[in-house]
Amino acid sequence: MDRVLDVEELLDGPLDDPASLAANLRDLTRLNRLTGGAALSVRAVRALRRIAPDVATVLDVGAGACDIPVRLLADARRRGEPLSVTATDSRPEVLAAARMVRPALDRVAGLTIAVADGLALPFSDGSFDIAHASMVLHHLAPADAIRFVAELRRVARTGIVVNDLDRSWPTWLGAWLLAGTVARSRYTRHDAPLSVRRSYTRDEMADLVRQAGVTPVATIRGFARHRYAIAAR
Repeated sequence: MDRVLDVEELLDGPLDDPASLAANLRDLTRLNRLTGGAALSVRAVRALRRIAPDVATVLDVGAGACDIPVRLLADARRRGEPLSVTATDSRPEVLAAARMVRPALDRVAGLTIAVADGLALPFSDGSFDIAHASMVLHHLAPADAIRFVAELRRVARTGIVVNDLDRSWPTWLGAWLLAGTVARSRYTRHDAPLSVRRSYTRDEMADLVRQAGVTPVATIRGFARHRYAIAAR
C-alpha cells in the first residue's frame, strides 16, 4: 500500500464541533483498549525502564484523551514504581474535549496537562526521562516526522517511545470495519481508515527514528500486527 500524502484527516482541520471531538476521543480511548494500542506503549516504556530503572518522568506529546498517560501511571502504581507524566497536545480544543470526556482528569495523581507543539517543545534539553508519542507521526510528512522525533530526543534523558499504525491492507480493512461498527464520531468514521493510509510501516518508522538520531532498542507489535511501539535511545 502506497502512503497517501495529499489528503488530510478531519482532526487536522478546524475542531469546531466539540461534541464530535469528544466522541472521537471516546472512540480512540475505546479502540486503544480493545485493540491493545495503549498496552503497546506501556510495554515499550517498561522496556526502557529495564534499561534505566530510575525513570521517573514521562512527557506524552499529542496526548489526545490522555488515556495512555493514565494507563502509564496506573501501571507504575501497580508495580510500586514512582512516575509522573506530563500530557501535552498542540490543540487546546483537544485538551478541553479530554476534560469533557473525563471530568476528573485534572485530579489524576501524577498527571500534569499542558498545551505544547511537538515540533517546538517548550521544555529545556533533558527535562524528562522518556518522551512518548502515540498516533501522532502519521499526521506528519517525513521531514516533519524526523524533526518531531528529534524534539522528543532533545527533551528526553533516557529514551523515546513512538506508537503508531502499521500501514497495510489488512490494517486498513480492520480500521474500516471498526470505524463502521464501533465508532460514534464522524471524525473517527472518516479518519480511521485514512490514518492507516497515511501511516508509516514499522520499517519506515524505524528509519525515521534513526534519522532523528536515536537507535531503536525494542519493537513491540500488536496482536494483529496492525500497530507497533518502538522504544529507542
